Amino acid sequence: MRPHGPQRCPSILQRMNGCEWDDETGDIKGFNQYGFNGEDFLAVDLNTLTWTAPKSQAVVIKLLWDEDKANLEFNKNYCTNQCPNWLKNYVHHGRSFLQRTESPSVSLLQKTPASVVTCHATGFYPDRAEIFWRKDGEEIHEGVEKGEILMNNDGTFQMSAELNISSIQPGGWRRYDCVFQLSGAEDDVIVTLDKSVIPSSPEIPVAGGVAAFLLLGVAVIVAVFWLRKRNGEETMYFLHDRI
Repeated sequence: MRPHGPQRCPSILQRMNGCEWDDETGDIKGFNQYGFNGEDFLAVDLNTLTWTAPKSQAVVIKLLWDEDKANLEFNKNYCTNQCPNWLKNYVHHGRSFLQRTESPSVSLLQKTPASVVTCHATGFYPDRAEIFWRKDGEEIHEGVEKGEILMNNDGTFQMSAELNISSIQPGGWRRYDCVFQLSGAEDDVIVTLDKSVIPSSPEIPVAGGVAAFLLLGVAVIVAVFWLRKRNGEETMYFLHDRI
């Protein structure tokens, strides 16, 4: 059933005001504008100190607001003086943080000798960075899989790129290198594909494991004989019964 009476549809009124400042040319651009249901509705013209109405529905409001000279002067002062001054102060105090750069630690990782080689960069800032693999100085895409940029707990970032080495001959490894580029940094970080710089996975040798087991067995035997000697035959029979 349809409800009786007129139906009301929700409407959305949006406002955006602020300023832009070019720190190289010193140009300032201020704005104060309204949108209605996703379309431009009203905007102030700071040169003529009048309102513009892209939609005919806004003409009535435009004519009314054009008569409010005090509000137009307030808009002009805010967009050309107050807002730019605030913006300059924010940029001045935050410049050291906003424009800082931190170089990453780049390393090559591999789980097994047959698995892909991962070029991993971590600890860099900002996140405007790129990582890729090259062969003979040219960027390659085949056999390469890039990961997303992730944030570390300290606010820096990390990223990685994997290289499939299944078709690379042992003698051709050094023809490949990983390149990391960071926005604002003068030099790229380049790591050549070399088995000697890839840390091996820690594994316990079989011989070492057997030796450790034998030493443990000897220690148990010595402990049993020591208990027998200390406590006499009663302890020996007790151990025999337990076994």
